Amino acid sequence: MTAAEEKLLTGQLQSPEQQRQAFDQVVRKYQRVLYYHIRRLVVSHDDADDVLQNTLLKAWKNLGSFRGDASVKTWLYRIATNESLTYLEQKKRRYHQDVEGLENDLRHSLQGGAYINGDELQLKLHNAILTLPDRQRAVFNMRYFDEMKYEEIADVLGVTVGALKASYHHAAHKIEAFITAS
Repeated sequence: MTAAEEKLLTGQLQSPEQQRQAFDQVVRKYQRVLYYHIRRLVVSHDDADDVLQNTLLKAWKNLGSFRGDASVKTWLYRIATNESLTYLEQKKRRYHQDVEGLENDLRHSLQGGAYINGDELQLKLHNAILTLPDRQRAVFNMRYFDEMKYEEIADVLGVTVGALKASYHHAAHKIEAFITAS
């Protein structure tokens, strides 16, 4: 999206007369990428659908607080990431699962679903990603799969670029170690 299109869309989202139509446009444009971003974090299709619905609902309810300081995409990714991480934390508490138990559940969902198209190496990659702490997994996914710039990810997560680079570097090393060990 060009800067001019972003500015126009932001203006429409802030205008009560144009908000509904502009938000419909946002949903059409970003729903698919948000779904896959969320899906890589929560793994299950049903859970991803629920979190996506919560994300879009939260975005709609909070349009009044959207000032346009960040791009619409960054704003939506921030909401989606926070909703995903909150969902995973609630799931851990609800089922009194430790991190290892949740990893096993996610891994089982990964192997049992049609989430992965590809070979054994791709499955190893996704299993390795599931061993990462939730926030580190979010960083890795946004950089590796969504090809977001460090600056965008920093805006989404509210951390410094330096911290993000370190987190991505550690994640990549953990994934490499997992893949070579298995």
